Amino acid sequence: MRRLPVYLLVDTSGSMMGEAIEAVRNGLQMLVSALRQDPYALETAYLSVITFDSHAKQVTPLTELMRFQMPDIQASGVTAMGEALTLLADCINREVQRGSAEVKGDWKPVVFLLSDGLPTDDLQKGIKAIRQVKTGTFVACAAGAGADTNVLKQITETVVSLDTADANSIKAFFKWVSASISVSSQKVDLNKKDIGSLHELPPPPAELNIVL
Repeated sequence: MRRLPVYLLVDTSGSMMGEAIEAVRNGLQMLVSALRQDPYALETAYLSVITFDSHAKQVTPLTELMRFQMPDIQASGVTAMGEALTLLADCINREVQRGSAEVKGDWKPVVFLLSDGLPTDDLQKGIKAIRQVKTGTFVACAAGAGADTNVLKQITETVVSLDTADANSIKAFFKWVSASISVSSQKVDLNKKDIGSLHELPPPPAELNIVL
């Protein structure tokens, strides 16, 4: 069976402390619960969580939904976004099965990145690493005024923004991510093709602005 790998990159720097990081924990819990109710997602979606503060770490390796356990997510430190992208490229190379003449590999991984600030490390190094691997939809979300959509545009064309990084906004983002993964699972199941652009995902909620 071809898996749909989903990577969530979450900013856990000090500026996310309090309401924002609590909303991320709740949002992640809600996302997993919703996807477990979806037969398409249950069959194809595999989830990984990468956090980045002063360092990036993969807190959950690529895991099937029924075995997914909530990682312990705390906020502290600065924003090693470049390191997170380099780690993402490394995880994709390690975990995503490539196709060959004999077997069809996994679908192209779907990536969602959430950050409320600016990178404090070498972002270009991370961008270079991620360009070496193939991804499907890659959505970067700028949460609140501290994040710069122009910086995120260097990583991916598909950028959305939240006016604030409060609980309601972050909850709305995770709800949309959950719906997007469901749609992607269904499309790969029915159409047998990778999901490439934002147009193929459900329309974002009112809290989420598409950055053109």
